Amino acid sequence: MASRRRQRRPPADGDFEDPLKNYESVDPEDAMTNSLLHGKVAQMRIKPFMSVLPGATIASVITDMAQMNIACVMIEENAKLAGIFSERDVLTKIADRFDEIKDQPVRTVMTLDPVAVYDTDSPAKALNLMAIGGFRHIPVVNVDDQVVGILGPNRVTEHIQTHFEGN
Repeated sequence: MASRRRQRRPPADGDFEDPLKNYESVDPEDAMTNSLLHGKVAQMRIKPFMSVLPGATIASVITDMAQMNIACVMIEENAKLAGIFSERDVLTKIADRFDEIKDQPVRTVMTLDPVAVYDTDSPAKALNLMAIGGFRHIPVVNVDDQVVGILGPNRVTEHIQTHFEGN
């Protein structure tokens, strides 16, 4: 049975007024706001980053994260972003049963298909996605969905600090 799409009735004269008809774009005067709105994520410090294959063991990934003092790694499969594994995953999915699952592949506990931003997106979009999604880190991919970096709170702070007077 084919689904039928509900038909919308056209608005009667005077029923609708476009709220954006008098909108005037404002060009921000300060460099920081301009950078956040019109810059590119690629202009921020998005490297270095660490990526592993989905078959890497949970124990080896956690060990590498600790040695490199990083909070998350991207999981790549076929040169594309497949997942992300973070210290939050360690705390919520592993900590209380580490001994029984440490030799399992990281794919069993990674976050699948994470939200990512393109390197051509604005920093404001990245910050918005991080805030709305409650993410501390967000992968950065290129137009071919290949991982090219990562953004986290320290890197965002660094970027904003570059726009304060005296820097």
